[in-house]
Formats: sequence, structure tokens, C-alpha cells
Amino acid sequence: MKKILFLILLSGFIFGCSKDKFSNNNPFLPNYSFSMDVNKNLPSYSGLNFAGNAVKAYPANGPSRGVIIFNTGGTYNAWDGACPNQDLTTCSTLSISGSNANCPCGSENYNLFTGQSAGKQYPLKQYRVEVNGDIIRVYN
Repeated sequence: MKKILFLILLSGFIFGCSKDKFSNNNPFLPNYSFSMDVNKNLPSYSGLNFAGNAVKAYPANGPSRGVIIFNTGGTYNAWDGACPNQDLTTCSTLSISGSNANCPCGSENYNLFTGQSAGKQYPLKQYRVEVNGDIIRVYN
């Protein structure tokens, strides 16, 4: 009996643990399958060399409102450039203001460190980030 219980628990750990428990589902924003490389040595992205700076990039076949890449000081966050709590409209494009992203439609402010906005159901839609030297790879 103990062996069976041990095997059940062990299989739960083996099959239940995943290296990549990444979920960014949001009913207002489509799931794009894309990958883009950003070179911090290029003038358009050189601000990413400094903590607290953000830039917006527009990947091919990616989010139509772009991707906001933010240097947290220790790593990088990548967020969808659209307001996460409303349908895509002409005014649902986020703008960058320091360490915040602002949504003009609902006057919402999202923290680029956490993706959160007080009292809002959905945080910013986050994408995966890998850093290799001066190249930041953002993908979904």
C-alpha cells in the first residue's frame, strides 16, 4: 500500500510539474504566436540599457499595438501594448510614462514592474523574455 501511494505521489510530481507554467490568457486580447529580437546597441532600443526605461517595439505578425519592453533593473518584462481590460479599439493603445503604461480609454495606469493596475480584473498581458548579451528575445 505504501509503495502504491509513493508511486502515485511521485507520478504527480513528475507529470504535474512544468518548467514553463506560463499563462497569459485574456478574453480581450488575441494570442499571437511571434518571436522578435531587440538589439540594445541600436539607437531605437538603447534606452533598455538602463533600469526603469521602456521602449515599444512592433514585431512582424505580433500584437498590433506593439510590445512594451521594460528594464526592471535585474531583468526585462515584455507586455502587450494594448489595454488589457477592454476590446481593441482606436483608443486602446497603451502609452509609456516612466515606469507605467497608460490606457487613454479608461484612464488606467499599469505598473511596468508588475503589470498590475489597482482594481482591474486583468493585468497587462505578458510575453516571455530571454536575454543573450545585448539581444533581448521576446516571444509567445
